[in-house]
Amino acid sequence: MVGYNSKNLDDIQSLYKCNCCSLIFREPVQLIDCGHRMCQSCASEQSGNTITCAECGEQTMREKLLLDRGFKNDMQTLLIICSLCSWTGLLNIYQNHLDQNHPNPVCDSCSQKFNSVNDLDRHIQHDCEKITLNCPLKQIGCEEMVLRLRLAEHYISDQHQRILANFVRQMSLILSNNLNNHSLIGSYQRIDMDPNEFEKISNATNILLDNIKTLVDELERLTLERDQIHNKLQSFIQETTILKKSIEEENSSIDGINHNQQITEQNLLSMEQKLNNMSLSSYDGTFTWKITNVQEKITAAKSRTQTSIYSPPFYSSSTGYKMCLRLYLNGDGNAQNTHISLFFVLMRGEYDAILSFPFCFKVIFCLYDQTNQQKHIIDSFQPDVRSNSFQRPRSDMNIASGLPKFAPLTIFQQENNPYVRNDIIFITVTIDFNNTPKTILPYMFNLSPALTTQIKQTMIRQETEKQQQVSNSPTMNFEGNQSITMEGVSESHQ
Repeated sequence: MVGYNSKNLDDIQSLYKCNCCSLIFREPVQLIDCGHRMCQSCASEQSGNTITCAECGEQTMREKLLLDRGFKNDMQTLLIICSLCSWTGLLNIYQNHLDQNHPNPVCDSCSQKFNSVNDLDRHIQHDCEKITLNCPLKQIGCEEMVLRLRLAEHYISDQHQRILANFVRQMSLILSNNLNNHSLIGSYQRIDMDPNEFEKISNATNILLDNIKTLVDELERLTLERDQIHNKLQSFIQETTILKKSIEEENSSIDGINHNQQITEQNLLSMEQKLNNMSLSSYDGTFTWKITNVQEKITAAKSRTQTSIYSPPFYSSSTGYKMCLRLYLNGDGNAQNTHISLFFVLMRGEYDAILSFPFCFKVIFCLYDQTNQQKHIIDSFQPDVRSNSFQRPRSDMNIASGLPKFAPLTIFQQENNPYVRNDIIFITVTIDFNNTPKTILPYMFNLSPALTTQIKQTMIRQETEKQQQVSNSPTMNFEGNQSITMEGVSESHQ
């Protein structure tokens, strides 16, 4: 229990208020050794055989406490205003009013409900963390209102410490002046001091002691928290080390999986490319290359994003030479911006060890006219057997060699030109193993691509014999085909 609380507590003389709970005395007891009083319940809360006076700090044996009935009787006529309502009356009937009208009061600060007003007052005086209190140093200048929850933090704040330090300096000056005003002759002499001044210093000293105790408690709490945090930190560091090691092992495993996955993906892409090439490849020395998105590829070539493109590989036979084409749609070298450049590339094949090198067979190119006029652009070149381009490949492919000025770019710039239809062009390359006469080339490329190689060869042989007979006859003239045919010498391309 604690003393009585009231709305007019500040108007009650300090004589009737307990220095422990700061409320009106409830069952006052007197400490014989110093003569000061406190609530009986406040004295009961102290442990041990001695009771420390909250006013002067002197200790009194517990058996020397006396219930001060005379002082209690003097208090009964104190005028009280209820702390919870507007009731006004004397102290001797205040408890009855509280029991009858406020049996289950509620704390205004934290909304906690209690079984009696005394329990509420005790809660407000000691326990409620949400109540706002005056700083204990209010009487010496610290005017801040602080939540009890934040009181310890306030004690170590700069503002509170400055006020405390200033007060200590003032008290030191007062004591120093008092000492200087009294001479010490021979032995110790009593120093007389104004009782009010002494009480002020005594109260300030008690406040300082309370603050020091609070600071010590706060230091102990912080030390305990520091040790707990240190232990948690050590545990966290150990767990982090274990977790880091586990993550590193998992990352290493993931890296291995990713590496294997990349290898697998590359192998799949390689196999897919090989399958695509196989589906597009030919094995008879003749290959027709379908090139789509021509305008897009021309734009890329002009911007030098991709200056050239390669065809899929093709073969002279199932065990023959491996080859491909390289096309520059905006020209290469001196032919840039004027012609398309078409080159032949000899590639390293599986059967090179049993093939004859240098490669010496004539290479024939044909750009198809996709209309019925069939004005194909046909050109050919004879390999220079001294060039490295036609020696046995030592890497994946040799240096490209062919015709830098295969066809003028102007034909692609003409609207509705016969060579580009639906943004597609067709280029055929033939390895001429039979030294086909140049006059036969237009006929050869006019044959339907749907015919088999054997049928084409038969028809070409028959046409060759027919033209030879015509050329040997003095009475007949030969009319050439309208296809554009040219024959050049190969040029190597790096």
